[in-house]
Amino acid sequence: MTDFDRKPSDIIPQNETDVIEVIEEEIIEEITEPLAYQDRVIHINRVAKVVKGGRRFTFTALVAMGDGQGKVGLGYGKAGDVLTAIKKGQEKAKKAMIEIPIVKGSIPHSVKQKYSAAVVFLKPASEGTGVIAGGPVRSLLEMAGVHNVLAKSIGRTNNRINVAKATFEALKSLKSPEEIRARRGVGSES
Repeated sequence: MTDFDRKPSDIIPQNETDVIEVIEEEIIEEITEPLAYQDRVIHINRVAKVVKGGRRFTFTALVAMGDGQGKVGLGYGKAGDVLTAIKKGQEKAKKAMIEIPIVKGSIPHSVKQKYSAAVVFLKPASEGTGVIAGGPVRSLLEMAGVHNVLAKSIGRTNNRINVAKATFEALKSLKSPEEIRARRGVGSES
């Protein structure tokens, strides 16, 4: 009897080595599975397009996604219904994932970033401070896994999309202490 002639009920582990092989395969599948990402919807908007027969509505969704250990992404999805827009935003956030340096639960240095009219200032904080930020800035920092940081959205803009994009650009511009040392030429023995 070949493997092709067997029924699924026939392929039951018969001895201890078969059981161990099955368990090993399950463990390997768990290890090779991609890390589970958390996501948070920052903003949902209904957009209307005026056509001959009236208005046609579509939805947009801005989604932050991260693993809580230094990886974060931001995605903007558009679709005819809210769930599809969120799903597209999640896919784009996963594709736009970046890795940020985290030092003692905080960012390595202060950073100020502008995107359109939105200006965001991020400053490292000592242990136990928490995430002192609001709105989209807080969502992105929490998804990235930053636990202690001071943040300020400077300016008069209430546009959550631009504030989120300014925060994402600020996180992109962060450099690890090793990168800063290498740029300055400090600590390298040559």
